[in-house]
Amino acid sequence: MAGEPDRDRDPGPGPSVLFLHPDLGVGGAERLVLDAALALRARGCDVQIWTAHYDPGHCFSESRELPVHCAGDWLPRSLGWGGRGAALCAYVRMVYLALYVLLCSGVEFDVVVCDQVSACIPVLRLARRRKKILFYCHFPDLLLTKRDSFLKRLYRAPIDWVEEYTTGMADCIVVNSQFTANVFKNTFKTLSHIDPDVLYPSLNVTSFDSAVPEKLDDLVPKEKKFLFLSINRYERKKNLKLALEALVELRGRLTSQDWDRVHLIMAGGYDVRVLENVEHYQELKNMVRQSDLGQHVTFLRSFSDKQKISLLHSCTCVLYTPSNEHFGLVPLEAMYMQCPVIAVNSGGPLESILHSVTGFLCEPDPVHFSEAMEKFIHKPSLKATMGLAGRARVKEKFSFEAFAERLYQYVTRLP
Repeated sequence: MAGEPDRDRDPGPGPSVLFLHPDLGVGGAERLVLDAALALRARGCDVQIWTAHYDPGHCFSESRELPVHCAGDWLPRSLGWGGRGAALCAYVRMVYLALYVLLCSGVEFDVVVCDQVSACIPVLRLARRRKKILFYCHFPDLLLTKRDSFLKRLYRAPIDWVEEYTTGMADCIVVNSQFTANVFKNTFKTLSHIDPDVLYPSLNVTSFDSAVPEKLDDLVPKEKKFLFLSINRYERKKNLKLALEALVELRGRLTSQDWDRVHLIMAGGYDVRVLENVEHYQELKNMVRQSDLGQHVTFLRSFSDKQKISLLHSCTCVLYTPSNEHFGLVPLEAMYMQCPVIAVNSGGPLESILHSVTGFLCEPDPVHFSEAMEKFIHKPSLKATMGLAGRARVKEKFSFEAFAERLYQYVTRLP
């Protein structure tokens, strides 16, 4: 347990809201959960976060401003080498967490907001006093894994059924983008009668506005003028190799003088408990060595919020490489910091980035990415022009105030 449950806190004028989340780390889902909790607290709600794993040293700093409680971390995250059975273990951990909250914590609450894993919803229905349940669907989990063998299909069949059935048990379902809303409708056939609302993630810009950017002398050689930045977890589905392949392609497009001033920082969430993080990080380092990019690439693992803001403040452009990303907070963070974004032309970035205005939307191949990168080198003023347009777009379409108000309306008007 991380701290004692807040049984004696004076409730605010709003409902008491409990967030259930599988693993409070440093991903986009965790950023959204924290921002949602902060938003509801600002509206007078009594808020707590319960999770199966929480490490304050490997989480966003705002988590320390909220009551965060942990239960069930002793349960396994996988069934053996290679992370096998991770989905089943995540379901078990969340069911245990929900049971613990109901039977052992002594905490009273009116509304539950859960995300990622819906298997805990039937457990919450067992409460003596009915809880209202809002499920935030980032993306159907059944689409996040391959079924390349009969055993894998056999293993996933009941898990996929449970996900679809239990998702439909929520009182309200919201999704993070129109892209995800369409995928939801096409994936969960038995839930075709449900039209999930789109609640775009936003930025809590307080930390961005208050931070004083630091110098990057320890990360980037002084002679580098064109600094490209990739921010994403060290996972293969994030297609981080595309950034390195684009850098190789860019080398062939530039004069040696311009090439000498180019640098790429590969910043990413990294967890030693996750085998894929460890393996993929090494794969990327091997790729840098084989491509002779050692003098042009810096790896940064599990960076701090201040480092991220300093990087966004100083870099020429952000490279956002995943395809069919559900939404993606990194483009919003970059645009708010007046940093253009080059992203794949699919998924959430189609809704956040304006092509040729706040950045470039490209086919997911190194040629198109390198062509977009080259534009910032031959026309440096493009960064300032697109940067201003990006900040204006975030303020207009993805403001924290609008997000907070819509979320509060959902929570207070649940049937």
